[in-house]
Amino acid sequence: MKAKLSIAALFFATLFLYNCSSDGDIPREEPIDRSANLLSTGDSAADILTNENFDRLLIEIAHVEGFRPTAEAIDLLTSFFAERTFKLEVQYQYRALASPGEETLTLQEVASLENDNRTQYNDGRTLAIYIYFADAPSDGDDEDAGLVTLGAVYRNTSMILYERTIRQLAGRSALITNADVEAATLTHEFGHLLGLVDLGTPEVNPHEDPAAENHCLTDGCLMRAELEFGGGLMGLMEKRAAKGMAQVPVLDAECINDLQAIGGR
Repeated sequence: MKAKLSIAALFFATLFLYNCSSDGDIPREEPIDRSANLLSTGDSAADILTNENFDRLLIEIAHVEGFRPTAEAIDLLTSFFAERTFKLEVQYQYRALASPGEETLTLQEVASLENDNRTQYNDGRTLAIYIYFADAPSDGDDEDAGLVTLGAVYRNTSMILYERTIRQLAGRSALITNADVEAATLTHEFGHLLGLVDLGTPEVNPHEDPAAENHCLTDGCLMRAELEFGGGLMGLMEKRAAKGMAQVPVLDAECINDLQAIGGR
């Protein structure tokens, strides 16, 4: 009798443990599909401009602590979206990150940091874009020659702004502020995400600078190559300020034609 009771007790104890440890009782997270955010620069141009597939933009701003962009620059970026896209809603999500502790950053290292830190990806009708504000300069800078990189794009929804470099550059001018340089760099790099110039978005009329691939040859255009590399940008912005114009350049007619041809404003 005792043996029968022990076997029965063991049976029910095993059944109890089996039921309590069932995998079905543990919620499992669905894997994030990142594939739509790992495409080539310019591949999402029409999706950013139009509402056909996405009517909402979610901008994830990841910044090293102490290197958050100015509110003024983000306001100007929002105005840029209103002028050139049909998006119904633009939302910003800020994330402060620890410094990676690098003296300089390669784009490969920037992409690796994104893989570690990015949290927002396309979801339903929301298109997600990731911007990293770094505390280290680009590894390709040559300060002695006055060649510094302010920003870069490296995927269809990814970009970096070298915020330390931006602040150092703005600090040399009495006319140009951090917000001015941030806004010019942000909108220039978004121009590349929109496929300009001939970076996925076809040219209506030829206007790519033969001396600077994927940049505009029209003087004063937002997509001029100098807006990516520091010294030329400051000269252009100071000339605009001296003439009483807004410091941040805008797209020229040819760049706007290209965007309108694929559904932009």
